[in-house]
Amino acid sequence: MTNADPQELAKFSELAHRWWDAESEFKPLHQINPLRLDWINALSPLAGQKVLDVGCGGGILTDSMARKGAIALGIDLATKPLRVAQLHAMEAGTENVSYQEIAVEALAEQRPGEFDTVTCMEMLEHVPDPASVVRALGTLVKPGGWVFLSTLNRNFKAFMLAIVGAEYLLKMLPAGTHEYARFIKPAELAQMCRDAGLELRSAKGLGYNPLTQRYSIGGDTDVNYMIACRRPL
Repeated sequence: MTNADPQELAKFSELAHRWWDAESEFKPLHQINPLRLDWINALSPLAGQKVLDVGCGGGILTDSMARKGAIALGIDLATKPLRVAQLHAMEAGTENVSYQEIAVEALAEQRPGEFDTVTCMEMLEHVPDPASVVRALGTLVKPGGWVFLSTLNRNFKAFMLAIVGAEYLLKMLPAGTHEYARFIKPAELAQMCRDAGLELRSAKGLGYNPLTQRYSIGGDTDVNYMIACRRPL
């Protein structure tokens, strides 16, 4: 069975045509992308690397990593967002970027240890078995390579800010985008990474100021957070 929720795939497919509209439901992704891209590039300089973006959707991060000089592959199981990603790459003239509709576990069987850097952003909270995804990430990355993940913490603050605040009060995201029970505590994600043979190197929080409407990276991992790991040599 594929490690995917059909309702989740349908949810993002319905909005696929709006993926590259920076004022659409995907505005938060466009706003945080430069921050996460710079964080990834600082730890694992992307130029000349072979990189994989898992759960790439419409390709916002995938495209930007290619523009940093990486040979980038984005994978997803939602057909419509992938088509949008491919069309955007053609229209924007982005080089060295490609997309494939395949499960990460299947790709791990086909291409183990092939990628210098692997990213999986804003995806783990949308799949039935996040640990299976993390194991596949650990298989796909080369020894010495980096794996970057982001997701949402599971606590009252995250529920109030990420769901009540972002989806219902500020309407930054469509209502129903997230399901609280699928949020993952940092300690839980760290254990998944260790079980996948990865060493935790860095953890950062992603904060939002509703007054300035700006995002920032810091040490507060209470709500949105990112983890960087390496596969030992």
